[in-house]
Amino acid sequence: MDLVWSLVLLGSLALTLGCSPVPGAINLARNGEASQDSDYTVSSVMGYARNAIDGVSNTDYEKGSCTHTAGINPPWWKLDLRRSYKISSVVLTNRQDCCPERLLGAEVRIGNSPDNNNPVCGTVTSVGNPSILFCCNGMEGQYVSVVIPGRPMWLTLCEVDVYEDLTTKDNKVCW
Repeated sequence: MDLVWSLVLLGSLALTLGCSPVPGAINLARNGEASQDSDYTVSSVMGYARNAIDGVSNTDYEKGSCTHTAGINPPWWKLDLRRSYKISSVVLTNRQDCCPERLLGAEVRIGNSPDNNNPVCGTVTSVGNPSILFCCNGMEGQYVSVVIPGRPMWLTLCEVDVYEDLTTKDNKVCW
């Protein structure tokens, strides 16, 4: 009976963990190159694309660690990982000092096309939490982009983390 309960608990743990980054996982975004459709220039704080991969997840735009586009249709932010990876998960950190709802409908796309027209990993359907996790299940690509399709909108991201699917590497993760 102990073996059965152990298997049940292990299965529950695996479901609970979902696609959250495993301990020691490396955030691939930190070594990439970020770009976006435009830079918002009205504020004294500049929302450059690289701010989303600076390792600082402060959700207050005025603190200088978030991106901000100028409201182009469709707004986009893109990360070039410099080579293709199998991606397990992407975590977006949304702005919280104002207007987190702007990110609703944003798509996270992963693929090898630099034009942001890649397959969709997931869509932002809720902005109740500052961190939004997307399970990408090994989608392969060099580019990770966030696009708000179909409407002019300001796109603000305070951090983007991208994690490789470690189960596809030679060193399989064992649970």
